[in-house]
Amino acid sequence: MRIRLALLTTACLSLAATALPAQAATADTHLEGRLPTGAAYVMDVPAPWNGTVLLYSHGYTPAGAPNPAQNTPGPAARDKLLAEGYALIGSSYATTGWAVGEAVPDQLATLDLFTEKFGPARRTLAWGTSYGGFVTSMLAERHAGRFDGSLSMCGLVQGGVANWNSTLDPVFALRTLLAPDSGVRLTGFTGQAEAVAAGKALTSKVDAAQRTPEGRARIALAAALHNIPGHNDPSQTEPGPTDWQTAQSHQYAAVRGLLQLPAFSWRQEAESRAGGNPSWNTGVDYASMLVRSPLYKEVTELYKEAGLVLRNDLSALSRAPRIAPDPAAVRWMRGTSVLSGRLTDPQLNIHTTGDALIPVQSESAYRRAVTAAGSAGLLRQAYVDAPGHCTFTPGETLAAVHTLEHRLDTGRWDASPRALNSRARAEDPASEPRYLSYRPSTYPRPYDLAHPGDARP
Repeated sequence: MRIRLALLTTACLSLAATALPAQAATADTHLEGRLPTGAAYVMDVPAPWNGTVLLYSHGYTPAGAPNPAQNTPGPAARDKLLAEGYALIGSSYATTGWAVGEAVPDQLATLDLFTEKFGPARRTLAWGTSYGGFVTSMLAERHAGRFDGSLSMCGLVQGGVANWNSTLDPVFALRTLLAPDSGVRLTGFTGQAEAVAAGKALTSKVDAAQRTPEGRARIALAAALHNIPGHNDPSQTEPGPTDWQTAQSHQYAAVRGLLQLPAFSWRQEAESRAGGNPSWNTGVDYASMLVRSPLYKEVTELYKEAGLVLRNDLSALSRAPRIAPDPAAVRWMRGTSVLSGRLTDPQLNIHTTGDALIPVQSESAYRRAVTAAGSAGLLRQAYVDAPGHCTFTPGETLAAVHTLEHRLDTGRWDASPRALNSRARAEDPASEPRYLSYRPSTYPRPYDLAHPGDARP
C-alpha cells in the first residue's frame, strides 16, 4: 500500500523538511511542496528504489496558465518507471512563459532537495519534453557535473534565437503575401493585448485566403519556411505522396495554431523578458530557404494549380522591408537561451517526424552545434514515424530511457531503430513501436554558440 506524504504548499516554503534517509524508506513515498522561489515540486520514490533518479523538465506553460509540478510525461510512463524502481522528480518552474532563467535553477534545487531527503543517487538522469527538452539540454551542457546522462524528447534544441527567427519567417511571408497593407505588427509589441490583436488580424487574412487556390498556395509557402509537415496531428488522415491539397489543409490548421499562440502571444512574453525583439530576417534569402525545404515540391505544384508565378511572390518577399533585432535582446537571448553543443555525458534525443510545433529539423540544428563543439560521439538522435508533437507511446518513451542507460552501462550506443523498437515492445507489448531510420533536412536558420559567425544578425 502506497504511503502518501503530502507536504502542502503553505507548509513547505523552505528546504528544511526532515530528511528521509534512503535506507529508511520501506514503502513508496510521494512528496509535494514548494521551493523558496515559489516553484512547486513533486517526488515519487518507490520501495525499493533502484538508485537512479530521473529529473523531468516539463514543456512550455503559457503565462497565466496553471503551473503544476510534473515529474513524468504522463501517468503510464510514471507507473511503469516506478514499478521498475526509478525515483521520479521535477518542479514547475517559478514563473510561466519563456522561463529558462527560472527553470534551470529550480530543477537543480529540486535535485538538491531530493538528495537531502533520500541521499545521493547512484545515477542521475535529466530528461524532458518540448520546451523541457531544451531545459534538459541546458542542464546537460551547463551543469554536467550534476548528471550522468540526458534524454531530450521532441526538444526545442535549436535554442531560443533560432526558434524565434524561424517563428518569424512564416508570419512575415503571410503578412507580405496576404496582407501587405494591413500594418500588422510582427515584433516589438507593447503588451499582450497588442500581440493577441495582431495574431487575430493575421489569422482572419489567412482564413480568407484558405478559401481560394491562390491563398492556399501562399499558405503552403509560409508553412514551408517553417517546415510544417503535411501530416502533423494524429487525428488527420495521412495524405498520399502527391496529395498536395490534403497536405496543405493540414498545414493550414498548424499555421492557424502558430498564429494564435507562439508567433504572437508567446513571442510577446519572451520579448518582455529579453527587453526587446531578439529575432530578425535582414539578409535572409527566402528563395534559397524554400528550395532547401522538404515541402518545396508541394509549394511548386500548388502554385501551378493556382496559376501563380512562384518567382513573383519570392521577389515580393525579397523586396519587402525587413525586420531588424534589438541588439540587447539578442544578447539576452544568446546568454540565457542558446546551446553550445558542448556535452560531457551522453545525450539521446528523440523526435517525431510529423511535429509542427517544433519541427524535426531542430535536431539538425543541434547536431550542427554538437559536431562543431567536438561532442558528436556523445549524442545520438532517433526518430519516431508519427504525426504530432511529443506523440510518443509509453513504450517508445521507456525504450529511450533504457537506451540511454545501456550507453551508460556499456560505454557504447545501441540506438538503432531495431534496438529501440525491441525495447519498446518489451515495455509496451500492446502498441506497435514506430522508430525508423530517418535523417531530417537542415534547419532553416540555425544559431548556436559553437559557430562564432552566428553572433552577427
